[in-house]
Amino acid sequence: QVQLVESGGGLVQAGGSLRLSCAASGIIFSINAMGWYRQAPGKWRELVASITGGGRTNYADSVKGRFTISRDNAKNTVYLQMNSLKPEDTAVYYCNEPPLASWPWGQGTQVTVSS
Repeated sequence: QVQLVESGGGLVQAGGSLRLSCAASGIIFSINAMGWYRQAPGKWRELVASITGGGRTNYADSVKGRFTISRDNAKNTVYLQMNSLKPEDTAVYYCNEPPLASWPWGQGTQVTVSS
């Protein structure tokens, strides 16, 4: 059974940084692509970054150059380093497999960016 546990969110001022973590269990982590999604109030959940098992990354235009996704296969964990945060980055952030997000969702971690 797949389990995803996100952490690391919080309240930060615009221009600040946060590092999110997602610990995964129940999968062969090293061969699976992983993605970070976010859902802002009143909006659809969107994929913002993904990383393949081999380490190839992809980013949504809205976060390109500011966010960095990485993974530690020994820890079954994927990270999202978020720099130069903007108020529009405020959302609940989740991890899941891209692009279909077929695993059960975790509880997510709230990121709030104040202006």
